[in-house]
Amino acid sequence: MPSLFKRSLLPKLRSFPLTADAVTFLSGAAEFRRCLLEKIASATRRIYIVALYLQQDEAGQEILDALHAAKQARPELDVVVVVDWLRAQRGLIGAGKQPGNSAWYQEMTRTHASEVPVYGVPVQTRELFGVLHLKGFVIDDCVIYSGASLNNVYLHKFDKYRYDRYHLLQNRDLADSMQHLVQHGLVASKAVHRLDLPNLPTTRSLRNDIGDLRSRLKHAVYDTTQGTTDKSGLSVSPLLGVGKNNPLNRVICELIASAQQQLTICTPYFNLPLAVIREVNRALARGVKIDIVVGDKTANDFYIPPSEPFKVISALPYLYEISLRRFAKRHQRNIDSGQLNLHLWLDGDNTYHLKGMWIDQRYTLLTGNNLNPRAFRLDLENGLLIDDPKGELQAPRRTELAQIFQHTRRIERFQDLQTLPDYPTGVAKFLKRVSRVRIERLLYRIL
Repeated sequence: MPSLFKRSLLPKLRSFPLTADAVTFLSGAAEFRRCLLEKIASATRRIYIVALYLQQDEAGQEILDALHAAKQARPELDVVVVVDWLRAQRGLIGAGKQPGNSAWYQEMTRTHASEVPVYGVPVQTRELFGVLHLKGFVIDDCVIYSGASLNNVYLHKFDKYRYDRYHLLQNRDLADSMQHLVQHGLVASKAVHRLDLPNLPTTRSLRNDIGDLRSRLKHAVYDTTQGTTDKSGLSVSPLLGVGKNNPLNRVICELIASAQQQLTICTPYFNLPLAVIREVNRALARGVKIDIVVGDKTANDFYIPPSEPFKVISALPYLYEISLRRFAKRHQRNIDSGQLNLHLWLDGDNTYHLKGMWIDQRYTLLTGNNLNPRAFRLDLENGLLIDDPKGELQAPRRTELAQIFQHTRRIERFQDLQTLPDYPTGVAKFLKRVSRVRIERLLYRIL
């Protein structure tokens, strides 16, 4: 497929060949939790867990207990947990002063005979300016890929769930590549320290090491020397990116530019980077049918009901709705013709966390990238690009999309979305204030 980019990455990507039966789609968060626990219990060689956070709650405890049990049963197991350094050392937003998950990790190590090291990766010196947003668990030769972190709602431990995508890829070369990046690109860094041991260094004392790590990560790639550039069969390419114009960002834009018939985009936070907006507009201009699925503002994980006290963080879902309304208004003609379809996901009081893309009948992108300016500039992100030139995964692909669309409604007119006068008093007052002092654009860049 010809590329519209002068220095295209897409045709040059090295990939690992796959068989159709090596790719499994899981239908929900509860199944994801069961699968993860089963894989941990049956692991024989390695378990590498990489997530933004492993939360101290019932589901998090279940996961960490399972890791300790697996290590105790098979001491030769290589077990590593990697989470964001800063996120692990603070409490939940809005929950007051808390010790953070690191205190729990230390208690678990102190009270268990088995050792499960938990490493903290500082992508930046402040959480606001970048976090570890890598996804993918490596268990033996299986890669379990999801945008989910590890807590009650992401794992549907009780009544509520946070909806994400969940895939299993059985491929030793892919698993080796992802482990190698974690082991040599992250854990080996001087900036990375174990959170499950006492006497943690301060972030301030690590400033130089953190700067060095971030510089190295800007040039880091997954090892694909065991892969191929042959594009004739089903394959998967791991992608890594941090900072402006990184390879993952470039491939995302190239994928949109390559679409000829159909493009589907999922993002929980509608705040598309300018580069993505441009490619979406070009795709519409050349006649591509586009579906964009976002969460209803009440299905956003930052949403706080109006009955509760106002917090600044609760304004975020409304900011995203404002952004979506502007986009819909600009493209009302495409919405009227059916070429552009904007879908709002809502299922009771559950939340929505899906991200990824489906391009024509060929490409599927699995990623934790939120397709927003923060993901494109600040956070350390990754993704798995599945290339399916022969259509071997069309059936599970249709199944996944049908499940996603099951709880959506189409926006018929931009007026269907609320505006400032409709918002709770605290939210409206805050948004008016930030608009007056013109920091709204800055908020869109970092949140």
